[in-house]
Amino acid sequence: MYRKLTAIVVAFVTTIGISVNAGAVSTQPVITLEMAKKMIDACEATAKKEGWLLNIAVVDAGANLVAFRRMNGAFLGSIDIALNKARTSARFPFSTRFIAELAYGKEGKPGMVPGIAHVDEVIAFAGGLPITSNKVLIGGIGTSGATADQDEICAQAGIDAVAADL
Repeated sequence: MYRKLTAIVVAFVTTIGISVNAGAVSTQPVITLEMAKKMIDACEATAKKEGWLLNIAVVDAGANLVAFRRMNGAFLGSIDIALNKARTSARFPFSTRFIAELAYGKEGKPGMVPGIAHVDEVIAFAGGLPITSNKVLIGGIGTSGATADQDEICAQAGIDAVAADL
């Protein structure tokens, strides 16, 4: 009976074109903990060099936290901002600077999507960047505690630190 049922299932799966391979490994690029740590180390090194105190968050493609660091003395209120900058860039394949432009406009022109600035956990100012590998969105990095431009500089330093791994 078991063999007959197995044969029917295999025939069905083969007929509809599904490949069954229990040992298959996903080839989707992902952010590893090691990559996240390397990114955070680079962000922190840049911040220390400049005298900035930051919170740094790295999330995966599902906006789930992979790693976080709060530098000594960084604002407690910036913890959630750093995390939400990372999540915003993981949920939308854009920098949070671009989200700000969508919300508030640029060069005197109004924003195309002003309401986006009022969506819970969406950050509409610089400091969050998407992380891509071969044009595939694999996560986001967000920093907070300095000015928005300075936060973005540190986030970019993190991405630059793992560029060869992406």
